[in-house]
Amino acid sequence: MDLKDVINRHTSKWMEGSGPHNDIVISSRIRLARNLKEINFPHQLETEDAKKVVTKVEQALSKLDGGGKKEIQQELQFIPVDSSHQLEQQILMERHLISPHFIGQNIPKGFVVNQNDSISIMVNEEDHLRIQCLYPGLQLEKSWETADKVDDYLEKSLDYAYSEELGYLTVCPTNVGTGCRASVMLHLAGLVLTGQLNRFFTTLSQIGLTVRGIYGEGTEAKGNLFQVSNQITLGTNELEIVNNLEAVTRQLVEHENQARQFLLKESGKKLEDRVHRALGILSFARVISSNEAIHLLSDVRLGVDLGLINGIDRKILTELVVLTSAGSLQKNAGTELGSEDRDIRRAAVIRERIGVAGK
Repeated sequence: MDLKDVINRHTSKWMEGSGPHNDIVISSRIRLARNLKEINFPHQLETEDAKKVVTKVEQALSKLDGGGKKEIQQELQFIPVDSSHQLEQQILMERHLISPHFIGQNIPKGFVVNQNDSISIMVNEEDHLRIQCLYPGLQLEKSWETADKVDDYLEKSLDYAYSEELGYLTVCPTNVGTGCRASVMLHLAGLVLTGQLNRFFTTLSQIGLTVRGIYGEGTEAKGNLFQVSNQITLGTNELEIVNNLEAVTRQLVEHENQARQFLLKESGKKLEDRVHRALGILSFARVISSNEAIHLLSDVRLGVDLGLINGIDRKILTELVVLTSAGSLQKNAGTELGSEDRDIRRAAVIRERIGVAGK
């Protein structure tokens, strides 16, 4: 498996549309930040030390025995990306395998991935290692169990920077301690349309949770998709972080369902008109921007979830969020595209995927 194999995959595990509460919870993720002892952290990393980190990670992966690999389901493969094209890195970011921060860093780096993208590890991002496990629906506990196993296997060969007093040492002080970030990606169209979202977000910040956009920190929320994650990793343990976010997510799911039922009851025809207008535009548009597409896809998804639109698989709508992104469009076209050409191709991809290519 090489970089081309990963990029050529049509979908990733988290895009399956399965798992508990998958109508509202798109995915669950656990990310562990780790650094190696006696090597400068990435923000002060020289080329030779960056190469040392890469070598140590590759050696650690080679020492995983067959039993270990079986337990984490699929073989992990290191793939260098420091010499890859920036467009290739953008595609990986759109698939949530790497972060926006990882793109363009001019040091030896790479990422580790398994065959369905449920496990990935960035090497030499903000920290030496960012271990990520990503599953569809509300599966935080499963994500944590998998991440913990991967972490344990690697720690048998890698000497982590660790303080008995503080825990795992990281570049960002907010990650010190467990180094654990738990997050869920949610489709909260009902709370947005009923004007309740800001109230809930204020409450989340008061209990140590933060809300970010679709690609994490520093990114904009689009298409009523939001990432909710813990802010604090010090003074708590991983299971407390996971259980707290799980409980809050279940409450958000309940409130989102209530908001959706309220919309159906109080403005059912208007809602039905809204979601079918969105479907109509997506079905017939010849030119469509990324912002317009993701908002219309959100409306159609809401219509599918509420039974107002039939014959469209929710999974397709999740996939289209990725397939209509700039990098993926250009990859599938086989060439770099300007903004207008991307808008034309985006419309064609949507028509094809929702089954109206001839319209």
